[in-house]
Amino acid sequence: MFGPRLCRWLQPGARVVPRRSAHKLASLQKVRALPTNKVQSLLYPFSDLEAYLDRSVDRTQFQLFHPSLEDMIKAEKLFCSSPSHKIDFQTSAVRTDHITALKQPEVCFIGRSNVGKSSLIKALFSLTPEIEVRVSKTPGHTKKMNFFRVGTAFTVVDMPGYGYKAPKDFVDMVEPYLYSRKNLVRTFLLVDGSVGLQSADMIALEMCEEMTRPYVMVVTKIDKCGHGALLTNLLNVQDVVKTQTTSCFPQPFLISSLQFGGIFLLRCFIAHVTGSIRLTDTSQS
Repeated sequence: MFGPRLCRWLQPGARVVPRRSAHKLASLQKVRALPTNKVQSLLYPFSDLEAYLDRSVDRTQFQLFHPSLEDMIKAEKLFCSSPSHKIDFQTSAVRTDHITALKQPEVCFIGRSNVGKSSLIKALFSLTPEIEVRVSKTPGHTKKMNFFRVGTAFTVVDMPGYGYKAPKDFVDMVEPYLYSRKNLVRTFLLVDGSVGLQSADMIALEMCEEMTRPYVMVVTKIDKCGHGALLTNLLNVQDVVKTQTTSCFPQPFLISSLQFGGIFLLRCFIAHVTGSIRLTDTSQS
């Protein structure tokens, strides 16, 4: 059985928080010890909603990326720091020309202020808790582009939030990166599942479409509302993706950063799109 190798080997200058233990649901080893229905819920959150869907609703688009447990285990290893695979905070920047050119693939997370970007990234890196991802309940907390290097495999970028209390130079900071960053392989556009798509989200979606580069919708805070409200908001997101986009991956990803729902699936998708693992069992991606 796979066990996460939590390690404190970090590059000098990284933001570190010593002697902090990983969350009890951070690793698949511990999750697999839970009841079967709980495991299914954490690995594939959409399964919780299927019973509430009308039979006429096509479920295919919600399950296009459906990797095996073995694939998720392979992906999880990439999110565990070790002497030969160091995960560290690399840099912050407010302009693209301030960023060191990197060869490894990058994925970035963008969304409305207080949508849960930093919380999601913190959950992704929960197996290396020495990495400090600063989370705040105050909207607009993230003011710069923050880069987290995952060994030589890929880099994760936490972007400032748009909308309420966004940095004044948000457009000048973010658009050049999204348009010109050659090693950016996927943009993850976050939407608050408890409130659904907002006007600011639609503007961000239009920007992603103008880039004509692949991006993915991520529905956060799925634990913050009832099944009815979540389903309504999710189906609306799915309809927008289907009817108004050409570059968006058809499947929205459901995430609860607090309860770790969907985190394992998202780790696997990131590992896959960055070319870090070869999947053995999934649909299209």
